[in-house]
Amino acid sequence: MSYEHILTETRNGVGIITLNRPDSLNAYIIGMGEEFMSAFRAYKEDPDVRVIVLTGAGRAYCAGVDLQFLKAQRESGKPSVGPKLGEEDFVTKLPLEMTASSKVIIAAMNGHAIGVGITMSLPCDIRIAANEAKLGLTFTKLGMLPGLGSTYFLPRLVGPAKAKELILSGATVLGEEAARIGLVNQAVPASDVLPTAIALAEKIAANKGAVTAAAKSVLNFGESADLASALKNEREASAEMRRQKSC
Repeated sequence: MSYEHILTETRNGVGIITLNRPDSLNAYIIGMGEEFMSAFRAYKEDPDVRVIVLTGAGRAYCAGVDLQFLKAQRESGKPSVGPKLGEEDFVTKLPLEMTASSKVIIAAMNGHAIGVGITMSLPCDIRIAANEAKLGLTFTKLGMLPGLGSTYFLPRLVGPAKAKELILSGATVLGEEAARIGLVNQAVPASDVLPTAIALAEKIAANKGAVTAAAKSVLNFGESADLASALKNEREASAEMRRQKSC
């Protein structure tokens, strides 16, 4: 399937979705979000894809919402078609679908990630950023609150106190600092971001899909469970894997 605002590619069990509005630093518009959801859902259902990598074309990952595009739309006087900004599936359903998906999802943040550019990466399982990429949680400076489950994911990644510092100050941090505080898994030179992400994705994809899916599931469960519940869930998941092998 061809898209206007994104690119897709599949290799060695890895599905790659590239935000493709480089002239606007991949700034978000609803059309791009709808295409992203279409490609993401297709990869979720593709048995040959075990890992999904998200990245951006050009020198940015995603520079936030495209305010100039929205302004031009409003000034055109033409009635809007489709969902309004903030009501589309990308905003309301993506975090839940990423978390529930059996596929491992890696954000390869090749450049600046501002606003929605950073919040869309938080539900991913793994985040890799460019050393000098600016990661901006700038919502309060714009008189807005962060979305896409940021208030759920961010405290779990960096701790409640650091999450409050980042959100309340509207901070922007570089990739290296983001790795130090746990906002991303690792920071590497910009030219190495996508190759690093794909190498890791291929390593994960080489494992049995059922095992990887079960491991992601028990980790997600254990993150918010007490120890007794986590132990019980591990036993039940292991028993289910053994049962499936015997079927």
